[in-house]
Amino acid sequence: MKSSAIVQTGARKYEQQEFEVPEIGPEQGLLRIEQSGICGSDWSQYKQGFPFPVIPGHEPVGIIEQVGEIAAQRWGVGVGDRVAVETMLPCGFCRPCVRGKYNLCRASGSMIHAYGYRNVSETPTLWGGHSQFMYLDPHSLLHKVDPDLPSELAVMFNPLGAGVRWAQSLPGTGIGETVVVLGCGQRGLACVIAAREAGARVIVTGLGVDERKLELASTFGAERTVNVEKEDVVDVVREMTDGAMADVVVEVTSGATQPVIDAIELAAQGGRIVLAGMKYNKVDGFDANRVLMKEITIIGALAVDFPAYEAAIRIIESRKYPLELMHTHSISLSDADRAVRILGNEVEGEYGIHLSLVPDA
Repeated sequence: MKSSAIVQTGARKYEQQEFEVPEIGPEQGLLRIEQSGICGSDWSQYKQGFPFPVIPGHEPVGIIEQVGEIAAQRWGVGVGDRVAVETMLPCGFCRPCVRGKYNLCRASGSMIHAYGYRNVSETPTLWGGHSQFMYLDPHSLLHKVDPDLPSELAVMFNPLGAGVRWAQSLPGTGIGETVVVLGCGQRGLACVIAAREAGARVIVTGLGVDERKLELASTFGAERTVNVEKEDVVDVVREMTDGAMADVVVEVTSGATQPVIDAIELAAQGGRIVLAGMKYNKVDGFDANRVLMKEITIIGALAVDFPAYEAAIRIIESRKYPLELMHTHSISLSDADRAVRILGNEVEGEYGIHLSLVPDA
């Protein structure tokens, strides 16, 4: 049996290729992909290229097609079960893993040890979600998902998990606290939901082109949205908090460094800042003395962990939020190049927030 898959072979180069589906041993499994979410990091990787060819896609949800006896007992799943697959592939033995920080596993050395980032030449193959089938390594972490949930909602488990970890569990957000979310992409919107679930009041920022996303942030419970091209977010937060400023600031913008400087000004005395937006340049103007004098806690956030995924899936299954408004596109696997460019705002007439790829019929 063969599986069609998207392979990134260079900067802005996607190719649809076929691979033999690997034989499944007692500790392994095979996932039939329903939908594979497109992450902002997929867009960045698409533009910049990768050191070797990979099958992208680290946010897959699908049906267990095959599973070994040991794997079935370990994961608590059987053939036909719908599952969400975590991005990371923890080795279980390195220092971060044994200390409970498996999201920092470095079993692959300097590279992230995860689905969507493995060389296509590594056997067994099918190491990414942008495919018809995906190999399930013995170290995979799976989460059962309600089989009646529409797949376009189920596939949002990863960004929602990021929101729970970044805006709630890492900073310890509490009832009545003020949370400022800098950035209103899919993970920024997920942070709004997570902060509201914690009982916080939420303020969200965006640009002029983000009008629809800011409207959606309000729908999800944000008390105030700020177009930073028209308003100064520091002034807005100062006014809304009577000068106390934000208990928690979550910075999720990609590339931009000014929001990091803004976060320091936005944080209250003793406030917490979560830095989750990847940067590609150093942050000029970073004032360490300001951090010291305000006793700000700065927390780096990489990926999602098991409890956050579990909480995110329960939020999705509750149908409490109109998440269908956030999922704008389900696009066929053969049109992957166009899909990732929609996310990057490069396709005229298209506006994407959360997108996913669906295997061709």
